[in-house]
Amino acid sequence: MESVFKALLVKKDESGHFKKGIEEIPFSDLPMNDLLIKVKYSSVNYKDALSASGNKGVTRDYPHVPGIDASGVVMGSNVPDFKNGDEVLVTGFDLGMNTWGGFGEYISIPAHWAIPLPQGISLKESMQLGTAGLTAGLSVLKIVQAGITPSETPVVVSGGTGGVGSLAIAILARLGYKVLAISGKKEESYLKETLGASEVISRDEFISTYNARTLNKEIFAAGIDTVGGEILSGMLKGTIYGGIVTCCGMIASSELTTSIFPFILRGVGLMGIDSVQASLEVRKEVWHLLSSNWKPSNLQDIAQEIFLEALPHKLEEILQGKAKGRYVLTYE
Repeated sequence: MESVFKALLVKKDESGHFKKGIEEIPFSDLPMNDLLIKVKYSSVNYKDALSASGNKGVTRDYPHVPGIDASGVVMGSNVPDFKNGDEVLVTGFDLGMNTWGGFGEYISIPAHWAIPLPQGISLKESMQLGTAGLTAGLSVLKIVQAGITPSETPVVVSGGTGGVGSLAIAILARLGYKVLAISGKKEESYLKETLGASEVISRDEFISTYNARTLNKEIFAAGIDTVGGEILSGMLKGTIYGGIVTCCGMIASSELTTSIFPFILRGVGLMGIDSVQASLEVRKEVWHLLSSNWKPSNLQDIAQEIFLEALPHKLEEILQGKAKGRYVLTYE
């Protein structure tokens, strides 16, 4: 094995500014842990962009290697559940936050963070999905468990061109749901033709239409919100009796201004989605679905493959809200 490996290293300079670049790192800098994994692929997420910009709410200590997702091959194991050569995927927990993550060619992690790669999905496909796919899958699972079946009544999804939103649309469309996609970008053909949305509405039009009144007509069977704020409020006001809205993001706002009417007059449920600390059993259930009946058939059209050298630029794109779909980092 080599004595060094390549990674995107984020450092804080003497003036307090954070800088990121590709560096060679000694293996001795990796912590001792249950599993040593050679990373084949990693997905690129908004949380990674925050970590790479020095956001203390995500990462406390620097120098740091971001990357909250990774898939690869076990190169060293001190536990019986995994052996050298096993293909695994890792999402969430502390990976890429305060533990060096998938933007390096190797990671060293506790064994309970890893999931054996499910049948029906490749290492690359698992990262085309990544944390965004797991989060979208958890959201869809809540809708299915609530008894909401495909019908003429649409499911509304915000952040339609983002990671979670795009995959939620693709999964719902695969299952036969009608989807109303909300997006701040003019990407109607991508949302309809690539992802499978039935209708598209702009963010501003949605807010002016569905968030202007205390309660709206019952329009949506369910909602998946990835942005928060006025969008989430509008979803709640337009959801049918007994419907459900899931929320997993706050890129627009962490505040929610609404009345209790959707809850006490229509029995609407609001469910928070957390993919970071989800139990291993739930993770395995969702990954099984994502590798079989729920797997979008056009993942290659949703996720763009990039190499380590392009990563700094793509992270800036994500921070500026210019990203579309998914980026998958490859070491192959």
